Amino acid sequence: MFQAPRPIIHWFRRDLRLADNAGLLAAAAAGPVVPVFVWAPSEDGDWPPGAASRWWLHHSLASLAESLASRGVRLVVRRGGCADELVSVARETGAHAVHFERCYEPAALARDTEVERRLAAAGLVTRAFDGALLTDPAAVRTKAGRPFRVFTPFWRAAADSIRRDRPSEAPVAIAPASSAVRSLAISDLELLPRIDWAAGFSERWQPGEAGATRTLDALLGERVATYSERRDLPAVAGTSRLSPHLHFGEISVGAVWHVLSSTKKRRKASAAEAIDAYLRQLGWRDFAYHVLFNFPHTPVVALDPAMEWFPWVSDPTALRAWQRGQTGYPIVDAGMRELWGTGWMHNRVRMIVASFLVKDLLGDWRLGARWFWDTLVDADLANNTLGWQWAAGCGADAAPYFRVFNPVLQGQKFDAAGDYVRRWVPELAKLDSKWIHAPWLAPPLALLEAGVELGRTYPSPIVDHAEARQRALAALQEAKKGTSHSRRHRGKSVRGI
Repeated sequence: MFQAPRPIIHWFRRDLRLADNAGLLAAAAAGPVVPVFVWAPSEDGDWPPGAASRWWLHHSLASLAESLASRGVRLVVRRGGCADELVSVARETGAHAVHFERCYEPAALARDTEVERRLAAAGLVTRAFDGALLTDPAAVRTKAGRPFRVFTPFWRAAADSIRRDRPSEAPVAIAPASSAVRSLAISDLELLPRIDWAAGFSERWQPGEAGATRTLDALLGERVATYSERRDLPAVAGTSRLSPHLHFGEISVGAVWHVLSSTKKRRKASAAEAIDAYLRQLGWRDFAYHVLFNFPHTPVVALDPAMEWFPWVSDPTALRAWQRGQTGYPIVDAGMRELWGTGWMHNRVRMIVASFLVKDLLGDWRLGARWFWDTLVDADLANNTLGWQWAAGCGADAAPYFRVFNPVLQGQKFDAAGDYVRRWVPELAKLDSKWIHAPWLAPPLALLEAGVELGRTYPSPIVDHAEARQRALAALQEAKKGTSHSRRHRGKSVRGI
């Protein structure tokens, strides 16, 4: 006697797409599918999604629900413990299995282990699928069998393991399961801010799979051919802007890799080199996850133990000025205001503002990481951690601590005409390009003609960069002394055992 196939739950997490979603496709091929999203921020450990991420997630879920509805199935939305809700949905629908795409953050790994245990106890089969990364962070190893700490040898070792198969299309049809299953509305999750500080986000972003595809198409135009020469210029659209789409899995990194690799074969040598430069950035994304997976303490502890002795300065007033874009250094302030207004910041400027916080202000890199976590739409624990530890000189492949970005020179080099500063620091818009990155050096007449009054319409610098640089280098020497003392102390203790 024929028995209809039992439903399979596809548990959406950060794979909010239909195309190139192996778990969803496998479920759809086997029979009825119950698409489920569970909002459980308490299970994200110390890093529940920040405010900007929640804004993006709301709209991405709405897009996903619409795509599923066009295929005749409903996205089931729940709030609570993931294991509890998945078991509940299985009981309501008769589902016998749960598919999901792997996540690699420490809290996610711990949660998934517990969820799989709980589902197995309830008689449910679980299948985990790869798709979030190009490489397996547990598999890429040095010849000595250790994880990598430097990008170039990591990338050399990882190259052969990169997925190269053609990405799969979205399923044309998905068989629905029972429609009686309980579901919240996406709005019930209360992801959007009560006060609409995110009004400017919608002008810049289109969350969801369609927005991800459109963003990739824009990259494949003239932008990718000039990526190498324009990616460091914050005033122009020289980067891909794919980072939030990749973080939420609205497009798979494998699909981006495949499309760009295929495009490279049809382009001239100069364009092919630019594509290689972009593909290398995807490699950095995998490297960030490799480091986080193998050193799960790094979101809160420096990879370099020496930097745990660094004498960070607690200065709430300076931190607030940095957060608000009121430091008196135009390129820094422009970046911080772009972040607040759009939920994103150009990568070159991220390095500049991070260097300013940890080296000019001696602010703890963890404070910067937390602020970015709450304000970036592409906030990603692996990339955020790698970037801040790089800037602080305490992480994998980190910039040496004695390298201190000069915000004036950085502005003059990468925003020579001052267009980026003028866009985000409009009080300096009329100031001549000669002075726009150091208005405190401008002659009084130039300031008067531009309508700039330092200390009133625009702040004077909150620190002197040259003095701050020397202070940072002196602090580094203190940290080294602390490390040496600690090592001597530990050595005596060991010999005394």
